[in-house]
Amino acid sequence: MKKTKIFIDGKEGTTGLRIFDRLNIREDIELITLPEEKRKDVDARKEALNACDIAFLCLPDAAAKESVSLIENPEVKVIDTSTAHRTEPDWAYGFPELSEEHLEKIKNSKRVAVPGCHASGFIALVYPLVKAGILPADALLTCHSITGYSGGGKKMIAEYENGSRGIKYAAPRQYALTQEHKHLKEMKAITGIENAPVFCPIVSDFYCGMAVTVPLFKANLAEGKTVADIVDTYKKLYDGKFVRYTEDLGEDAMLGANALAVKDCMEITVKGNDERILLIARYDNLGKGASGAAVECLNILMGADPETGLAL
Repeated sequence: MKKTKIFIDGKEGTTGLRIFDRLNIREDIELITLPEEKRKDVDARKEALNACDIAFLCLPDAAAKESVSLIENPEVKVIDTSTAHRTEPDWAYGFPELSEEHLEKIKNSKRVAVPGCHASGFIALVYPLVKAGILPADALLTCHSITGYSGGGKKMIAEYENGSRGIKYAAPRQYALTQEHKHLKEMKAITGIENAPVFCPIVSDFYCGMAVTVPLFKANLAEGKTVADIVDTYKKLYDGKFVRYTEDLGEDAMLGANALAVKDCMEITVKGNDERILLIARYDNLGKGASGAAVECLNILMGADPETGLAL
């Protein structure tokens, strides 16, 4: 069996390590790795980037753009987990469950941008409603998102897991208070809404997991549209293993953001009532919100079963 050669540029970060661990045990993949002293060497990275079949970029935005510029081999495919290319029209947006068009673009692309963790939930909830004409593109929206601290990377993980940490880490902390979070650009661009949402992300004292909520008034909906139209749209679109609509989240009047920790799937549900509606997406910020989504895109590019190596 011919193995697919993979290089992970930036495998020392949280997402890169998770991808490496997932791929290192697969028999259909050959990982190209660099020695520690060479991992930031431009020439060594360039050689690896051009020698692989598929490159993962698990880097800050500027470094991800640099990596793309180093690729001269026209056959190399790229899966970028950074923010750098998510709204670039020439790049496929790595959320195949949104539509058949998204899936086909990923299949036929050599450049795929993995969605942001917070953005994944918001887009999963809003994109199909705008597309179906249930939610007007000019709607003014709010998005609440609670995440485990692993979403902040190695530095934040160390802060939370430090035995002598201060009291500030014991309570949930809202951030992005200036309303300039880096995910807002893709949340607006991919859904097609005209106005970025008021975005309220919160990090809390658990390792991984995420719950994203978009609250709506009935007045937000297009004329004549109801909660039943929303539910019907989600049921028809999200009926697979990766993203699925569910009526019952298995909890009484409470919703745990870490219920799908270490899983690579997403649950979509609608709560509230006919007048005040809650659109909710629950998943793992390191799974469907990061490395799991990246590996799903890899499987699609390889022509493999999309579920390979994933926990659904």
